[in-house]
Amino acid sequence: MTPTPRPLGTTGPLVSPLGLGCMGMSALYGEADRAESIATVHAALDAGITLLDTGDFYGMGHNELLVNEALRSAPTAAREKALVSVKFGALRDADGGWSGVDGRPAAVKNFAAYSLQRLGRDHIDIYRIARVDPDVPIEETVGAIAELIEAGHVRHVGLSEVGAATVRRAASVAPIADLQIEYSLISRGIEDEILPTTRELGIGITAYGVLSRGLISGHFSHDRELAPGDFRGMSPRFQGDNLRHNLDLVEQLRKIAEQKGITVAQTAIAWVLSRGEDIVPLVGARSRDRLTEALGALDVTLDAGELAAIEEAVPAGAAAGARYPEAQMAHLDSEH
Repeated sequence: MTPTPRPLGTTGPLVSPLGLGCMGMSALYGEADRAESIATVHAALDAGITLLDTGDFYGMGHNELLVNEALRSAPTAAREKALVSVKFGALRDADGGWSGVDGRPAAVKNFAAYSLQRLGRDHIDIYRIARVDPDVPIEETVGAIAELIEAGHVRHVGLSEVGAATVRRAASVAPIADLQIEYSLISRGIEDEILPTTRELGIGITAYGVLSRGLISGHFSHDRELAPGDFRGMSPRFQGDNLRHNLDLVEQLRKIAEQKGITVAQTAIAWVLSRGEDIVPLVGARSRDRLTEALGALDVTLDAGELAAIEEAVPAGAAAGARYPEAQMAHLDSEH
């Protein structure tokens, strides 16, 4: 059965209630199997998933080329329904390092031109700067995306990891379809100011990290060895006592999942789905097995008692450790 679509804000497109985050197919979680990645995109499209999320800096263009290949080799009907969301602005070096963010209007248009070429598309459905450039007013960056919309190269403006005040400033320039931001049982910071603001302004949320990079998936263990370059090797929540504490939370969540006959991952995704029709979780499945598990969350309904039990097992603020290393947290407008 095709999942019922959700509107991405009041000005954005209708999208599937789950989106597929493609980053891990190219970067930050160790080696990925290219054939399995493409098969996973195909399986997602076949299951009615229409929203594919990528970034031009994921693998320095590798991910966009992968999405291009997956879409070109997909059935025409599925390809035509696919919506591609692209993040831009992060600057990289030849060794894979990070060297800032560029949100200047000329850079915005340059990044878009390269993305269109790599994606093999004549437009980008939702375009967003990955992190706010501290040297460029958000109004100028969003204004450049609005000009790309006028030119027919982009359909909708999105935002990423910005705070409530920046959301308001951006929305004063052009209609904003959605804010992409981390939101999960153990990352609930948006509930205080950001979510009320997006709801007031009719802006949707695409929630990434709904399984906290696998931490609350039910599949992560204390003794798991991470591949070189895996982001989780530097993530505070995956270190030492923090990891032990956070996995104890997962075990409490597992008890609830087992009573309901579903998996931990399905419980965590279903919780995010339950938070409102304006929220679309992005699942970072890199294999068909993980995708199938995530899709099962669409069939889960959590009643008031189950939601209360989940909140008791994993209360807001219960996680140990910040969601990014300190240096990266400093670049998050949403945290200031």
